[in-house]
Amino acid sequence: MLRIFRKNKKKPGEVLDVQLRPAEQSGQDLLERRLEDTRRQLGKRLGALLSNRSSIDEELLEEIETTLITSDIGVQAALEITANLQAAISNKVITEPKQVLPAVQAELFELIEPCEQFLHINEEHKPFVILMVGVNGAGKTTTIGKLAQRYKEDGLSVMLAAGDTFRAAAVEQLKSWGDRNDIPVIAQGTGADSAAVIYDALQSAKARKIDVLIADTAGRLHTQSNLMEELKKVHRVMGKIDESAPHEIMLVVDAGTGQNALNQASEFNKAIGYPHPVRRSWVLPGQVFAAIGLPPA
Repeated sequence: MLRIFRKNKKKPGEVLDVQLRPAEQSGQDLLERRLEDTRRQLGKRLGALLSNRSSIDEELLEEIETTLITSDIGVQAALEITANLQAAISNKVITEPKQVLPAVQAELFELIEPCEQFLHINEEHKPFVILMVGVNGAGKTTTIGKLAQRYKEDGLSVMLAAGDTFRAAAVEQLKSWGDRNDIPVIAQGTGADSAAVIYDALQSAKARKIDVLIADTAGRLHTQSNLMEELKKVHRVMGKIDESAPHEIMLVVDAGTGQNALNQASEFNKAIGYPHPVRRSWVLPGQVFAAIGLPPA
């Protein structure tokens, strides 16, 4: 069984020896397989620092800190990890180099674990409205198609709103996903008012007693204030029909974005608020480390 150290939250600087998943299962999960390259590269860099070390000194800790920062984990997270390692060393919990890597693994786990949240469809809301937001080309429309298929397989009735009326062929792309999954799509022509399309879709979903409504929006850079205002309008218009809508706002971020994902998350949050960031791709390490870099809630 794979065993790594976990922090003792009641006693700062101390770590607990906790049994995690079996080693033979590592890499079998789809997400784990896609993150394997990231895990291997970071592990190799840290392992190289610890190889042939007979003792732990300040130079080693500085090199670990530098490795974490240059791996795009984020300065704040890297400093916190290093400080906790220093505390554990001072308290004689970590006494030899071979204990350092498991301790770093535990620190990373503790930072990213709070970011893992599962989307629960609250059946009290009919429809449960999911608003998709993000910058251009992040994969919002494709993510919608996959979500729609998943919810339909779960036995829920689904409707899509083609709120991206700006990008050429965006409406047709969403209709294609709807046809593929036999799911209704509420749409108007290119150039139509996005807020009006989503308003009509919400009205229709309520009339048909649809379980889940997923609304697409045009891609926009978080620095474009006029487009962010348009997104606020969409939010307000939905509130005229259902004050609690949208019930979930999903920020889709490309996995290669890195620490800039934090800036995107911050700006979208200022505009409309969002409960859960969503990753289009798990292949590249950037967005996973960006999640580690998020400040505590």
